[in-house]
Amino acid sequence: MAYVNTNINNKNGQRINEMIRVREVRLIDDEGNQLGIVATQEALNMAKDKDLDLVEVSPNANPPVCKILDYGKYRFEQEKKLRDAKKNQKVLKLKEIRMQPKIGSGDLDTKAKHIQEFLNEGDKVKVTIRFRGRELAHTDLGFEVLNEVLKRLTSAYNIDKPAAMDGRNMSMTISAKAAK
Repeated sequence: MAYVNTNINNKNGQRINEMIRVREVRLIDDEGNQLGIVATQEALNMAKDKDLDLVEVSPNANPPVCKILDYGKYRFEQEKKLRDAKKNQKVLKLKEIRMQPKIGSGDLDTKAKHIQEFLNEGDKVKVTIRFRGRELAHTDLGFEVLNEVLKRLTSAYNIDKPAAMDGRNMSMTISAKAAK
């Protein structure tokens, strides 16, 4: 491997090779052994001899800590860790179920079953009741429908946002209770 002069600052603010502007550094070699406080030029020569880079890993220390390593490989490993962390995180989705206040019993069963499936998958569910025309005079029917939906759910749930009117719609948000 040929020595590559990477005179750049990376996105973490680390300085590489000739960008290090201090007289002496605390040096860690490529195997993780501490070599003590060394002149920066001597540390650069040691890195060149091993065909590796000198990377400033802790610029705020006194003297700054530098490590001899393959910077390209180091950067690849850091990006790989970030990708793995993203892969393991759970993305919370908000699903919406819409209905009307004059919904039939069979349809209500079907909607409750869909809500239950969404909750089992770990999603939040927004249950919305749309009022049209004269239905707005009977918002109490909307509360009854929402309460009936909650009665038909089989697993434990949290009510994140209780039923409330929002213009011509009444909605509430529920999520699954966390398993212990």
